[in-house]
Amino acid sequence: MFKRYLPILEWMKIYDRQMFSSDAIAAVIVTIMLIPQSLAYALLAGLPAEVGLYASILPLIAYTIFGTSRTLAVGPVAVVSLMTAAAIGNIAVQGTEQYLTAAIALAFISGAMLILMGIFKLGLFANFLSHPVISGFITASGLIIAASQLKHILGIEASGHNLLDILLALCNHITQTNLATVVIGIGAIAFLFWARKNLKNLLLRGGLNARLSDLIAKAGPVFVVIITTLITWGGNLQNQGVKVIGVIPQGLPSLALPPFDPDLWQQLFVSALLISVVGFVESVSVAQTLAAKRRQRISPDQELIGLGTSNLASSFSGGFPVTGGFSRSVVNFDAGAETPAAGAFTAIGIAIATLLLTPLIFFLPKATLAATIIVAVLSLVDIAALKRTWTYSRSDFSAMLVTIIVTLVQGVELGIIAGVGLSIFLHLHRTSKPHSALVGQVPGTEHFRNIDRHEVKTDKHILTLRIDESLYFANARYLEDRVYELVALTPTVKHLILMCPAVNLIDASALESLEAINARLKDSGVIFHLSEVKGPVMDKLKRSHFLDDLTGQVFLSQYTAWEALRTPEKAPL
Repeated sequence: MFKRYLPILEWMKIYDRQMFSSDAIAAVIVTIMLIPQSLAYALLAGLPAEVGLYASILPLIAYTIFGTSRTLAVGPVAVVSLMTAAAIGNIAVQGTEQYLTAAIALAFISGAMLILMGIFKLGLFANFLSHPVISGFITASGLIIAASQLKHILGIEASGHNLLDILLALCNHITQTNLATVVIGIGAIAFLFWARKNLKNLLLRGGLNARLSDLIAKAGPVFVVIITTLITWGGNLQNQGVKVIGVIPQGLPSLALPPFDPDLWQQLFVSALLISVVGFVESVSVAQTLAAKRRQRISPDQELIGLGTSNLASSFSGGFPVTGGFSRSVVNFDAGAETPAAGAFTAIGIAIATLLLTPLIFFLPKATLAATIIVAVLSLVDIAALKRTWTYSRSDFSAMLVTIIVTLVQGVELGIIAGVGLSIFLHLHRTSKPHSALVGQVPGTEHFRNIDRHEVKTDKHILTLRIDESLYFANARYLEDRVYELVALTPTVKHLILMCPAVNLIDASALESLEAINARLKDSGVIFHLSEVKGPVMDKLKRSHFLDDLTGQVFLSQYTAWEALRTPEKAPL
């Protein structure tokens, strides 16, 4: 029982000095990277910068105990930070105590939801977020996030929860642009893009090995933080209008219970649910990808509990919602982390930085943090996916496009709700008219194929309709109409076989339709048969009266049905 919910008990049994060394080295590298990220994503969520550090300490320790991925690094991420700002922006004003309180409550509600989903194995809810919807949502969110950070690059005030509001606010305040801030911001963006593309190759040509070169290249944001902080301090640029982080309280966060306000919880419930599902999908995708590279496995249901406890820990320490991040997890993986203990060591490193190093980032420009966010999220924007999806599936393209447009125009919550809603509607519409085909025997074989695609043998007294979808309430009426139409068009038919190789489910509505088909065909003098019915479906049919009333038989294979029912061929004279 304990081992099921405490994966730490498994890997701790084999933990040794070599694993400790690998985890400690990875933790140092991730800590250096995570500090500016945590500060940046707190500002993106509209929270004080130190809240990002608070959300990167206890959550990491909680995931170490309850998570199943060996390399996933938990903390604030861009999309969840944006969703947090959108969720609590309608409840309280940024910079107020109520705003921070709402963020803490949001983390607690999200954590509780994730834990309950894990206990009851409800990770399947994430399946309602199709890949096109997720891709469209992340692309639109990336554009909104990047646009929202332009105010820091320009050194002006501008806000909004969707792209239109943000762009209008930027236009209205563009005349207040601060030149020194623009130079720092544009310079930071240019360096970060250059570092991503060229720094690794430059280091390789300089004689460094591939692994170290890659890690240094990924630490580009750290170099930008150091350089721009020194420039701002040395040039006294804060007196020229360059906005800096300023005073960050030294010391660890105080532990406290989140607010238990029923009205606040009710207002945050839907947002917390969306954040939970989106965060879980992002996290488990990263965890599964990294685990596959080392031939390891994760447990999605236990991951729900791991992420849930991480969010609870964040709320207890004054943080906001967190999840597994792609960039820091990849760095953790590349740095050689062996176990989740690397996350705990990273938490210790961030705690030390919170205690001792915060005075050093007093002069860190907000434009620098904005630059790191812009470069990070623009890599998530995948406009080309629209073309690929259009080519492959118009319905999936519709869901993706609607998600992007609604997210950009109305905000992240309505965007993802619209995408999920349209995906479900399109699925119901598509399966309400399932593909079906009349089939015949491929000469000389036991195979049966579509009569419109292949040269096959048929019999004027037999119709075989292959149905390529499970039968349920949405398509039950369609099946009836299809069968009656075929029988009406074929007056010589004596046997109709429903071939069911792709039918994984027959619900109560579909069962009633089968009973109606059987009765109608009986009145028409046509015998109704089934073939290739799967075991679980057959088990359910046996629990009904359908098989007792069936005028024909249930054949194990279509070939068996064909041999039993077809008109014997006359021997040549």
